[in-house]
Amino acid sequence: LLIVLKSLFSANISEDASTAPPPGTSKRPPQSIIIGVRKGGTRALLEMLDIHPEVAAAATEVHFFDWDENYAKGFEWYRDLMPYSYPSQITIEKTPGYFTSALAPERICAMNSSIKLLLILRDPTERVISDYTQVYFNRLENHKPVQAIENLLVRNGALNMRYKAIQRSLYDVHMRNWLRHFPLEQIHIVDGDALIRDPLPELQKVENFLNLPPRIVSSNFYFNQTKGFYCIRSDGRERCLHESKGRPHPAVNNTVLQQLRAFLREHNRTFFRLVRRTFNWQ
Repeated sequence: LLIVLKSLFSANISEDASTAPPPGTSKRPPQSIIIGVRKGGTRALLEMLDIHPEVAAAATEVHFFDWDENYAKGFEWYRDLMPYSYPSQITIEKTPGYFTSALAPERICAMNSSIKLLLILRDPTERVISDYTQVYFNRLENHKPVQAIENLLVRNGALNMRYKAIQRSLYDVHMRNWLRHFPLEQIHIVDGDALIRDPLPELQKVENFLNLPPRIVSSNFYFNQTKGFYCIRSDGRERCLHESKGRPHPAVNNTVLQQLRAFLREHNRTFFRLVRRTFNWQ
């Protein structure tokens, strides 16, 4: 029944956002937040979790806890941006900027110190290149000048530590800030590289972490040969991520690439110790 109601409600939203909410629903603060990381696969994770009938996903990135001007609008403003949900559902919002925000951990903890946090990470070097690629295409579309990635990564022969794409890939630095406010048991790390290769095992781990009954199955996914990644099949509909996702990365000068990998390797080792697990990053 919940699957049918969720399907009907999704259809109603697209037709008329002003229609009355389904009886028995309300807007509630999220019980789980996807906190990041930018270019880690947050959109894919949210869309795939939204298959589950007991998940109510916020439609947009809210940026409540990382943008001061939004945080100043207050908690009621934030809650009003959440979807209507049934008591049996978990509301989830995702804002990738939270992970790298100095203030977000403390602010989220003040709202709900027992909230369950989802963090999706990928190889940090690949994440830097993906970050660059997104900005590159955005600048092209807006007729702004672009730079080669090597000119941003390196300044005067050394890695450019002021480049935000590098800063965002220092997972250990940001994780320390979160662990000051939340125990590790409340932060589930999704392997973004594994999610792209084979979504189901990673999503089953998330279902378990969120205490959701297992409802996501292999038939919810199919591999799109043209796009080169998995797309979603649910409620009789098929959908793929936006065309801006999965863009080809530029070739990077090998010397610069190795310089970046070597620098991030030490940060990765520190991160592995913090989270008491390892990832297959180069």
